[in-house]
Amino acid sequence: MGEPTLRERALRHLARRDHSRAELSRKLASHGEPDEIAAVIDRMGELGLQSDGRYAEAFVRSKSARFGSTRLRSELSRRGVDRDLIDAALETECVESETERARAVLRGRFSTPPADAREWGRQARFLQTRGFAPELIRKLLKEPYDESA
Repeated sequence: MGEPTLRERALRHLARRDHSRAELSRKLASHGEPDEIAAVIDRMGELGLQSDGRYAEAFVRSKSARFGSTRLRSELSRRGVDRDLIDAALETECVESETERARAVLRGRFSTPPADAREWGRQARFLQTRGFAPELIRKLLKEPYDESA
């Protein structure tokens, strides 16, 4: 039982979860030459085992309830996914509007509206780290909380 081949390593990684092409390249980098790694990943793509589009959709689907489009876009870009694929994934997988998602994140973390400037800043920073736009944050923090929700 020898050292697993690049192909076997790639299959093991992809069996656990989808990976972007860049992620898979990085994980395989210490086990082979760049040309070999590129060939293995190309073959995985041909077989439909690796797809940046599918990875982006799954990532957005799993994270969109907690993060804004800015953060999702940034995270996917950092993982080496193409801008067009990111835009397509955000368009298809974000079924709720950005406002609805931001409101749900805010209400999930804070039960009351900000009472003073310090609390307003705290809630605004929270939403900002989650990747929501400053205009949206200002709008949400100005609106009264709906007690029935």
